Amino acid sequence: LGGGTGAGMGTLLISKIREEFPDRMMATFSVVPSPKVSDTVVEPYNATLSVHQLVENSDETFCIDNEALYDICMRTLKLFNPSYGDLNHLVSAVMSGVTTCLRFPG
Repeated sequence: LGGGTGAGMGTLLISKIREEFPDRMMATFSVVPSPKVSDTVVEPYNATLSVHQLVENSDETFCIDNEALYDICMRTLKLFNPSYGDLNHLVSAVMSGVTTCLRFPG
């Protein structure tokens, strides 16, 4: 949510998808920026402004703490210099677990 493209374009895209498919359930998985991980000044502002659109246009909004992802990589997985691929793998595992009941019968 901290980047301009994800926060601005992502929320606009969600709004347009909601207009086209109002009867579909929409869930979002958003990584919330952390001051310890990034030093970009506008990240908190981008995240704050985009959260309103996420809550308005989605049925479920899962906020994932970026700093917590790094802590999991370092403390649990013992990756002392985690890459974006490592962080994305954690997020994809969360997404897979949360949406399993929607994708498979039973």
